[in-house]
Amino acid sequence: MQRRQLLRGLGALGLPGLDATARALPVRALQFPRDHGSHPELRTEWWYITGQARTAEGLWGFQITFFRSRVDAAQTLHSRFAARQLLFAHAAVTDLRRGRLLHDQRVARAGWGVAEASATDCAIQLQDWSLTRTPHAGPGGSRYAIRARADGFALEIDATSTQPPLLQGDAGLSRKGPQPDEASYYVSQPQLQLSGALTVAGRRRPLIAGDPWDNRAWMDHEWSETLLAPAAVGWDWIGMNLRDGGALTAFQLRRADGSALWAGGSLRPSGDAPVRVFTSEEVRFTAQGHWRSALSGARYPVQWQVQTPAGSYGITALLDEQELDSRASTGAIYWEGLSALRDGAHREVGRGYLEMTGYAQPLQLR
Repeated sequence: MQRRQLLRGLGALGLPGLDATARALPVRALQFPRDHGSHPELRTEWWYITGQARTAEGLWGFQITFFRSRVDAAQTLHSRFAARQLLFAHAAVTDLRRGRLLHDQRVARAGWGVAEASATDCAIQLQDWSLTRTPHAGPGGSRYAIRARADGFALEIDATSTQPPLLQGDAGLSRKGPQPDEASYYVSQPQLQLSGALTVAGRRRPLIAGDPWDNRAWMDHEWSETLLAPAAVGWDWIGMNLRDGGALTAFQLRRADGSALWAGGSLRPSGDAPVRVFTSEEVRFTAQGHWRSALSGARYPVQWQVQTPAGSYGITALLDEQELDSRASTGAIYWEGLSALRDGAHREVGRGYLEMTGYAQPLQLR
């Protein structure tokens, strides 16, 4: 299949331009482990794990994302060769010690033993990359096995839940725009505990024990029929594991002029306090510092001030150069990297990932 044909079916990044017949998603009770799995009846879906990992050499960042996209034009075809579902994946390692980002990507149509995403639980395979959930006796009940051999690096990491799933928005239904159909089902699993190893340049580097804060990850799972409003060109998002055991989410969707079209997020405090969900009017992103990519020419805000009902926070990238060129798979260029979260007194109170899309070009179907 030619790359243009693959991109024609791409919904995996929630891109605008989808048809106007998309239906509004209902609030419903999510059921696990079934809802950890794939939802092929909806157009777009992703499983996204980001984290910080400590080895004897120091601190690393990593991410792996699997995308599923339903190809509407192929749904009525009777041929067993029809590409009804496409799977994409991105993986990256941030080498803070050397100041570099390593990344790779995969793409294939579902089936034929090459690419599969189970509809009963999280069990995704894309060529030689996989993400598989198994039950775990602790809080949250999940352990995720990440296995990916990429160009110049490999991930051999297990991520174990320490908290129940965090249902974003209204019991897991998260608004992403002013219209009812601009929404996704959205489940986060913050404070995942990591074990395993990273391999970089042929050398296996085990994660070392010590401060558990150093080996923490965040998982997002979203699925939707229409995620973004047509006026949205991209988004800014943070998922931050807090040092006290809490979790902070904040995002904004941007118009072409840079203004916020929609925003949201949540705070899961440490302890037994209830989750606080933020409305669109309660979240504001203000850029504080920028970095320009030599590859794409895009100018990214790598420092932010984020105002939420839970407080005002500073976001600072731990490495400016964390841009990913995924034009060979999803067609997008975006920035995604390990970052620090600071409170009003400039104390580091959390760490996690900042993601910024739509700066190199608007996210849209080709």
